[in-house]
Amino acid sequence: MFSSPAADVIASHGVQHHQFADDNDTQLRFAISAATTGGGLSILAACTADVRLWYMQNGLQLNPDKSEALIIGTTVQLHAVASAVLSVAVAGVELPVAEKMKVLGVVLDRRLTFENHITMVARSCHYHAKAIRHIRHLLSTELASTLARSLILTRLDYCNSLLYGSHTSSIQTLQRVQNNAARIVLQTPRQCHANPLLRQLHWLPVRHRIKYKLAVMTYKIHSTGLPAYLSHHINPR
Repeated sequence: MFSSPAADVIASHGVQHHQFADDNDTQLRFAISAATTGGGLSILAACTADVRLWYMQNGLQLNPDKSEALIIGTTVQLHAVASAVLSVAVAGVELPVAEKMKVLGVVLDRRLTFENHITMVARSCHYHAKAIRHIRHLLSTELASTLARSLILTRLDYCNSLLYGSHTSSIQTLQRVQNNAARIVLQTPRQCHANPLLRQLHWLPVRHRIKYKLAVMTYKIHSTGLPAYLSHHINPR
């Protein structure tokens, strides 16, 4: 994350933001309650209008039509605003409220269950697992393991810290993917119990991979104080 003149315009409205790579990829976040939805959306509309004006004054073009709007909340909160908020004004354009949104390869849904994301990851992993199974008889165990780690485990690990606390059934979906990969690598029957295979390959199960990622990330942030936007959320006890 970095600061820019456009970021100063956004911050002046009290709207949180995150910028990726350049000013053309910016995420805005604004907390509102069901009772003050209208006022909150007005602030967001004014903020994006000022950002668009800044772009125009500096010879840049903002494309609000390519933007997406997502309202995140509990089931009760979403139900309360379902009929009142059908679209969100962004830089003068009315955007329909989406059911899900992909951000940096992660699919966010309205209740942050990550079910759509998990389904997407599982589908991608199954595709690569099928490809590895097709050529497994031509590979050594070491090479098959390398392929599985590169094509499957990397997808299970990508942004997996977001899945901490997810429903057991969701984690089990990903665990079945890893179990399948282990059976392919070691050429065992589908009904073979997976835990001994994971130990043999030195693969942590999915739930433990998530905890390990969080532990390492927390340690590094606490030790270095970076990145700053995460460091101030960590309080030693």
